[in-house]
Amino acid sequence: MSNNSNTIAAILAGAAVGAAIGILLAPDKGSNTRAKIKESLGDTANNLKDSLEASSEVLREKFASATENLDGTFDELLSNVSHKTEEVISFLESKLADLKTQNAKYQK
Repeated sequence: MSNNSNTIAAILAGAAVGAAIGILLAPDKGSNTRAKIKESLGDTANNLKDSLEASSEVLREKFASATENLDGTFDELLSNVSHKTEEVISFLESKLADLKTQNAKYQK
């Protein structure tokens, strides 16, 4: 994810620098050149904003998905622990019954 963001930022920065150099070297009036630079910077800012919003949305979706997975895993763990607890109680009850039977034999 970070690699994609870095790549997008590098591409946008390269495009802005290239556009600025091209505008500065083109034979045009200073006011036109400044207007073109301002427009280019505005476009770059908008592209960067769009890129950040898209990355932010992807992160939100991944976080929501991870939270859902964690909730499901936690619920499953609780269910397993509850099931195991019932198994342990049943085992202990059967052992207690066996001990009572043995004790009854010794009492006779």
